[in-house]
Amino acid sequence: MPIVTVEKPLREKLGEDATDALVRLINQAAKEQREESLQFLEEKFERRLTEEISGLKTELVTRIERTRSEMIRWMFVFWVGQIAVLTGILFAVFK
Repeated sequence: MPIVTVEKPLREKLGEDATDALVRLINQAAKEQREESLQFLEEKFERRLTEEISGLKTELVTRIERTRSEMIRWMFVFWVGQIAVLTGILFAVFK
């Protein structure tokens, strides 16, 4: 908690009770300002975190789709190769 000191001339003019009330008021205002700043930063962090997670989800889906299409392409190449080999073996056996 910040320490607020009131100079002697002001303390004499205000009196002890008023000076203490002024110090409490300043400390309360500083506390509220810190709480508001903290709340603002929390909301900003949550928003940023949500944006980053959303971006990661989109990137993950894109990578999964790309990998899936590559797998299908290689499976097709493998099947075509297997059919060609089996056809060659069948021609060789039945000739």
